[in-house]
Amino acid sequence: MDILENSFSLLIVDDEPLFLELLQTVFSKEGYQIHTASNGVEALSLLETITVHAAIFDLYMPEIDGLSLLTTTKEKYPDIMVIMLTGRGGIEKAVEAIKHGAIDFLKKPFPTAELRVRVNQLHHIWVLKEENKNLRAKVDFTFGFKHLVGTSSAMSQLKETILQIGKSNASILIQGETGTGKELVARATHHHSLRVENPFITVDCASISENIIESELFGHVKGAFTGAYTNVQGLIRSSNGGTLFFDEIGELSPSVQAKLLRIIQEREIRPVGSTKSYPVNIRVLAATNLDLAKEVSKGRFREDLFYRLNVITIKVPPLRERKEDIALLARYFLTHLKTDFSSITQISDKAMEIMYEHTWPGNIRELQNTIMRALAMGTGKELLPGDLPFALRDKTGVSENLSQINTVNGDSLVSYEQAAIHNALTKCNGNCQEAAKILDIGIATLYRKLKLYKIKDSI
Repeated sequence: MDILENSFSLLIVDDEPLFLELLQTVFSKEGYQIHTASNGVEALSLLETITVHAAIFDLYMPEIDGLSLLTTTKEKYPDIMVIMLTGRGGIEKAVEAIKHGAIDFLKKPFPTAELRVRVNQLHHIWVLKEENKNLRAKVDFTFGFKHLVGTSSAMSQLKETILQIGKSNASILIQGETGTGKELVARATHHHSLRVENPFITVDCASISENIIESELFGHVKGAFTGAYTNVQGLIRSSNGGTLFFDEIGELSPSVQAKLLRIIQEREIRPVGSTKSYPVNIRVLAATNLDLAKEVSKGRFREDLFYRLNVITIKVPPLRERKEDIALLARYFLTHLKTDFSSITQISDKAMEIMYEHTWPGNIRELQNTIMRALAMGTGKELLPGDLPFALRDKTGVSENLSQINTVNGDSLVSYEQAAIHNALTKCNGNCQEAAKILDIGIATLYRKLKLYKIKDSI
């Protein structure tokens, strides 16, 4: 029997025990995974624990009727294909069911063969979708990891982990030092998930003001506070159906931590100032450079939220533990950061040796900034040791090519800025418009800095 056929999952919901047993028998012979429920409450509880691809709902049931069950199911699990059944009701009920998201409608009694044909059609649709996903996954494999540059064993293991957990809906905690690329890991995880067609939204917990973070996350209604002139959906509802990534989650205040925990548990959100709650279907990824277990022990992070987030943990290796990737990363940044005004096209062996020996406390971000600086300040076709920051060169006693940065006096940020402006103007023969493009700043900013550093007269 085909593997895809074995994986097709069908949920049947009907309050008539004999009819439910009949359908279970019919479709078990088709080789599908069959799940049954005798009412809507039981069905919704099942849907939280199993994967369902298609469903058959009876229209008239106690407690939760079929239309209500259909509406809730399509809100939370929009990919489930639903056939509605009813013992009474005509074309009006059929139209209403279709409007609520049903893919088909049958009136009882009907030949079981007819229902079997229609479910088989849904199975065929699902098979085609799965084959398309598998094909797209193969084609997009490189794209999914194109920004996670590296072939070291540490990176290969990281990519394998992302592939394994991508299809899960479990929360993930991404741990790693600053500058290791935790957001890239989160984006790659989203890309290899079933939510790839839906939004990926980042919440930078460290940069959002404490005064507005609740409104930013949960949204608000008009008039909720001074300045709330319109309804705002908020980041959480904006990511519905997709992935919500909390960067530096350890920076969240205790009050916001408590509200986030409630959303993860209850899967619904209430905007600031509103009395109405809205269902949300999101996957939560979180990243931190802190040891959250220690933060919990110190009372700075909620223990219950920590365990909710830490269902799966990914540890992103620092650059010093994957040095074999340095050359690949350096050339990647050289290609992607180069502008029309950059003369450097390759990296010298000596410069690469210096980069390889460096410990990179700032990780990949430090390497990226190093290449960006060299592209702005270098005047030759080759990146030479003198194009590297003094902190890298000093450890190996390198002094060659220092003439390229002869305007630098010390290793301060101001000194580098002066040197970058001087070299940009030299490349452009004093043309300030072109120099501003090289430096990626406005012409007014360049004129202000020329006056500040008294550079103009020396060009």
